[in-house]
Amino acid sequence: MNFKDYIRVIPDFPQPGIRFKDITTLLQNGSVYKEAIEQMKQLIQDKEIDVIAGPEARGFVIGAPLATALGVGFIPIRKSGKLPGETIEADYALEYGKDKLAMHKDAIKPGQKVLIADDLLATGGTIQTSVDLIKQLGGEIVGAAFLIELTYLDGRSKFDGIDVVSLVQY
Repeated sequence: MNFKDYIRVIPDFPQPGIRFKDITTLLQNGSVYKEAIEQMKQLIQDKEIDVIAGPEARGFVIGAPLATALGVGFIPIRKSGKLPGETIEADYALEYGKDKLAMHKDAIKPGQKVLIADDLLATGGTIQTSVDLIKQLGGEIVGAAFLIELTYLDGRSKFDGIDVVSLVQY
């Protein structure tokens, strides 16, 4: 299946020069969404994974169903101020701004094997921050899985030693 047929590209969003990859058109088609999760599962099924972590918000729509498909737990990585318990936080730069991510301090047990899942790998800032938070809690990163990878931005180069897989490349 050519998943690009189901991903809408919106020029000049959120600012001029950006060609935003809109996955809502893929998500609204249940059979295509299900097939994308199944194919992502195939890419990572040989890894030993205890939990999947996904950054807010689109990491939830990829990571949670992927965790369900694998029969493992899901850990949300949220924006600052969104989690009710005691958290750790880290700042990061986006392609077009800055933000802060947080995780519950008790979200990961030391030594747990964690796969990070998200909708898109661009420059890698969000995922590098996720990696840093998981490592602060003693988690072992076993890989990162993405629905889309913007290969021309070379975000995967930031993750030496981390196996990165993606279903669709631009």
